[in-house]
Amino acid sequence: MTELQIGKSRITLVRGDITKQDVGAIVSAANTSLGGGGGVDGAIHRAGGPAILAECKQIVLEQGACSTGRAVITTGGRLRTCFVIHAVGPVWSGCQRGEAGLLASAYRESLRIAAERQISTIAFPSISTGAYRFPVEHAADVALHTVRDFLRREAHAATEVRFVLFSDSDLAYYEAALVRLGSS
Repeated sequence: MTELQIGKSRITLVRGDITKQDVGAIVSAANTSLGGGGGVDGAIHRAGGPAILAECKQIVLEQGACSTGRAVITTGGRLRTCFVIHAVGPVWSGCQRGEAGLLASAYRESLRIAAERQISTIAFPSISTGAYRFPVEHAADVALHTVRDFLRREAHAATEVRFVLFSDSDLAYYEAALVRLGSS
């Protein structure tokens, strides 16, 4: 299963490069300093150009670091998308510090920002599963449940929430989680 309808919205899964998505906003798996980094965040900053980092620096100057579980929005720079939502997921520590709740919060905050801006299509990576070592199989369940619950509560929210997975194995974990979600 690679798609699930939730009211007037749908959750879709694709394997690909998030920087090439033609959607209203893409989400970056950011760090608290919003300074760009490796993985998805670094790829988005490189592809989007210096305007993204300049806005991130301004946000940090105005409000300080972005806390884990929170998100902020900037321009899309040179990307196909108009906006990048920078979501800070948790570093995995064996589920000792409420990581699942913080990960869910990062997804909810991103969706809230998109809804406030009336962004109808949004693409997510698998937040926190790279350098932050959150197990993909657990992260997929958290992400998909959070998005489904948000879409059920907020009928005016996005028409499509796309998960763009970088590897075949990540896509397989998300597909299995989507099947479980669809049958619950």
